[in-house]
Amino acid sequence: MRLHIVIVIAALLPSTAQAQERTIIKAGRLIDTVAGKVLHDQTIVITGDRVALVGKLNVDQSGARVIDLSEYTVLPGLIDMHVHLTGDHRYHGYKRLELSIPRQTLHGAMNALITLQAGFTSARNVGASGYSDVALRDAINAGEIDGPRLRVSGPALGITGGHCDNNLLPPSYDWRAEGVADGPWAVRAKVRENIKYGVDLIKYCATGGVLSKGDSVGGPQYTLEEMQALVNEAHMHGRKVAAHAHGAEGIKRAITAGVDSIEHSSLIDDEGIRLAKKNGTYLVMDVYNDTFILEHGAKVGMLPESLEKERQIGQLQRDNFKKAFKSGARMAFGSDAAVYPHGHNGKQFAYMVEYGMTPMQAVQAATIHAAELIGWPDTVGAIETGRYADIIAIKGDPLADVSLFESIRFVMKGGKVYKSDD
Repeated sequence: MRLHIVIVIAALLPSTAQAQERTIIKAGRLIDTVAGKVLHDQTIVITGDRVALVGKLNVDQSGARVIDLSEYTVLPGLIDMHVHLTGDHRYHGYKRLELSIPRQTLHGAMNALITLQAGFTSARNVGASGYSDVALRDAINAGEIDGPRLRVSGPALGITGGHCDNNLLPPSYDWRAEGVADGPWAVRAKVRENIKYGVDLIKYCATGGVLSKGDSVGGPQYTLEEMQALVNEAHMHGRKVAAHAHGAEGIKRAITAGVDSIEHSSLIDDEGIRLAKKNGTYLVMDVYNDTFILEHGAKVGMLPESLEKERQIGQLQRDNFKKAFKSGARMAFGSDAAVYPHGHNGKQFAYMVEYGMTPMQAVQAATIHAAELIGWPDTVGAIETGRYADIIAIKGDPLADVSLFESIRFVMKGGKVYKSDD
């Protein structure tokens, strides 16, 4: 007990250098994402980029920056597990051929700031050409540009002619996507290449997709043998694996192969849900963007066949989201930003609640559960001593009105304020 008191006193009485870095936030309502409850009249003490103390505290404010959020709901920065920051919703279908890798990288710098100011202080970028997302992550980490904390995959792996290839050009161009690899050893080599160039995780396509040309949205891509080689190689090097998968068979192959998360999961069946629960596989289901695709897809260049695919699976995905959640599958927030405009990530909360989650459960999917999947379970996702001071605030009660997640009023990442009403 005596040691505990000494530690607390030391935290409250930092050195002169530390005192210049102290920030005190007064939170009227604080969402405790670990306990799943709301606390009132809390004080958050931040030293440098970390939370030093949080609770009902009387602390010495001298020398500290004081931020009064007593009229707000305060919660940890949100985490989106499926974004494409170097992508842009204005470029779909054949329009995507206009974009060079340098241009995509510049889009990434723009979209990183937009995403951060929307309250998402961490994100997982799953698929980018030319390792543009690696460059983006490194620039953010170096303080050269502003954006969320990132885990990035580089080019997504896929079969020849599959969802992660590019089927928009005729054969005379003899062109294929840089992540294409066929066969177990070619897949292993491609995993090693991605790791060589700095990725944090591996993303691959286990089935067809909506926004690709010439493939069946639910059709399996990659054999179980190829998937097992891919996952084994990635895990051997300490990298998690995210599998794009809409179709039931591809989902089950990917889970059997040992992936860490299934992206989209649109046509998951009862056996797939059972396997996901048994293996502890996260489901990352983007249940908002169906609305954007069907309302705006034609105007932004989405192919007619892509719109037809979305009409086939959009509602099924939402129904399966509800079924999977009610069955107890692990779920993390992922929106597929770039299909729709970056910064609108918060629109997904309303759909997660409509299809089965309570508002608190949706928040936890975007905080503590996403923190576990992204690989930072003890540093992001909650406002607790020792974690990064990634903090957002909302005017009003977002647990009563989840649409408020679309208008974040205050954003702090690592103790630095990036957005404020004041």
